[in-house]
Order: sequence, then structure tokens, then C-alpha cells
Amino acid sequence: MLTHDARDRAILAALQRNGALTNAELSELVNLSPSQCSRRRAALERTGAIRGYAARLDPRVLGFGIRAFARVNLRSHGAASDKDFASFIAAQPEVRAAHSVSGDADYVLELAVRDLDALADFIHDRLLSHSQVTQVRTEIVLKSAKEDGGLPI
Repeated sequence: MLTHDARDRAILAALQRNGALTNAELSELVNLSPSQCSRRRAALERTGAIRGYAARLDPRVLGFGIRAFARVNLRSHGAASDKDFASFIAAQPEVRAAHSVSGDADYVLELAVRDLDALADFIHDRLLSHSQVTQVRTEIVLKSAKEDGGLPI
């Protein structure tokens, strides 16, 4: 873990809120000259503190009316089975995020699908047909209290 000073944290916090800031806008927000700000931003990118920039898309506006979490149990728990399942999940466009977790499930998947039929198709036709999957428990999101919260910089 790299340590970052208050200026770096200010840059990170500002970019986390709005990754589309120009260098001039960012330097003004964090009270640095444009050249200092540019150097610091480049260093944060180079060290991996900033992994990239992306637009936050609204799933509902784009026709993905159902968000769900799937808790998945696997048949075995070795490196090969984990790698196989992770490769399978990486190829599934409905999976927004996948986490290996402690507790009752082996993985928790965040899903975005157009409707309940698409959710059922994904779970029954693809997820449950994977050789490592033994059980799937699904929770449908009714309302979100907080999304895209970012890191507590």
C-alpha cells in the first residue's frame, strides 16, 4: 500500500466524484498549479491508485430493470475450480461484479438483467448448468439506499 498526502487524497476524492474533470478544473479544486496537479495525477495513475476512468451508466434508463444478487455455492474449493468458475463468470455480461466471500456462499454475484425472464434464463440455463455450481440463492433489489459510494478517501 502506498501512502498519499492530503493533496493526493484531494485529487483522488475529486476524481472519484467526477472522473471527467479537466486538469484545469481539477487543479482549481485542489489548489495546485495545473502542472503540479498533472504530475500528481499521472503518478496516481502510474502507481495504480487510479485504475481508469468510466462513465456511470443508469441500468434502468438503458433497459436493465432487474438488479439482483446471486449467492453461489461451488462443488469443490481448489485453485483449479476457482479459476474455472472465475473464467466462466468473467464471460457473462449479466454479471456486474463477482466476489469470493466467507460465510454461507462461496461467491456473491451482482447481476443486471432486462427482466425476470432474463434472470431466470441466466440462472437456470447458464449458472446452474456450470459443472462447479451446486446451489444458487437469488435476492432481487427492490430499491437502493446507496450506489456507487466510492472509497472513504
